[in-house]
Amino acid sequence: MTEPILPQLKPIPIKDRLSVLFVEKGNLDVIDGAFVVVDKTGVRTHIPVGSVACLMLEPGTRVSHAAVTLASRVGCLLVWVGDAAVRLYASGQPGGARADRLLYQARLALDDAARLKVVRKMYALRFREEPPERRSVEQLRGIEGVRVRKMYEIIARQYGVEWKNRNYDHSEWESGDIPNRCLSSATACLYGICEAAILAAGYAPAVGFIHTGKPQSFVYDIADIFKFDTVVPVAFRIASKKPHNPEREVRLACRDAFRQSGLLKRIIPSIEEVLAAGGLPVPKAHEEAVEPAIPNKEGVGDAGHRG
Repeated sequence: MTEPILPQLKPIPIKDRLSVLFVEKGNLDVIDGAFVVVDKTGVRTHIPVGSVACLMLEPGTRVSHAAVTLASRVGCLLVWVGDAAVRLYASGQPGGARADRLLYQARLALDDAARLKVVRKMYALRFREEPPERRSVEQLRGIEGVRVRKMYEIIARQYGVEWKNRNYDHSEWESGDIPNRCLSSATACLYGICEAAILAAGYAPAVGFIHTGKPQSFVYDIADIFKFDTVVPVAFRIASKKPHNPEREVRLACRDAFRQSGLLKRIIPSIEEVLAAGGLPVPKAHEEAVEPAIPNKEGVGDAGHRG
């Protein structure tokens, strides 16, 4: 039996990847074994899809079946977004390879005492101080909201940005002021890589603890831990310059900030840390579970990557 010409694809761990890339116009396809974007003139631009955590696909982008298949195999999250990446329409999940992490997350979310412990840990990581004692999840959410609004004001003042409030209309993007547009673009980048990390780790984006009832509730929970250390200062710094194309400037600055802060190396360990605070044991395999006849090979990717 002859050996295959090309080695088997193995996902690269999230911590070793680039954070996020945006594709605005062109056709994504696999040509001659390479993941490429082909523009209207036929020019091919190669994308190292296996070393990118998340691809944001904006209007004007088409994706072939082969491109989606390859992205899934190497664990790159595809996210279909609107102009400036504000609205999220759909995402192709590269994760879901195992259920034990999902069951663990759901059990924590359904246990009131465990959920409160997880929320308190998220609060402590976000604000670097322990939350007030004897407070419910709803009360902590209210306290957090007040502190967040104050932090926006403080950071805006540091960069000399006129700040009114966090407000924008996604249906009329251009109607928003520059600081809000910069913040929306910056948080969209952060949400993308956080969702990619959550799926790679084997968890569900919709099962949140502070945020609930939304498709990305857990994404917002995890992103909020890092938001004021990464994207918020970047957004206000770019807004202070009043650039002609603030969305593009913010994306480039966020990419650099993610790399410099080593964010991708911190997300999954932080997820494990906040969930462990719930105090519940990780579920083990059922005693009647049957081992697979042909075990999956151990890959170098994260726990949630498909083999």
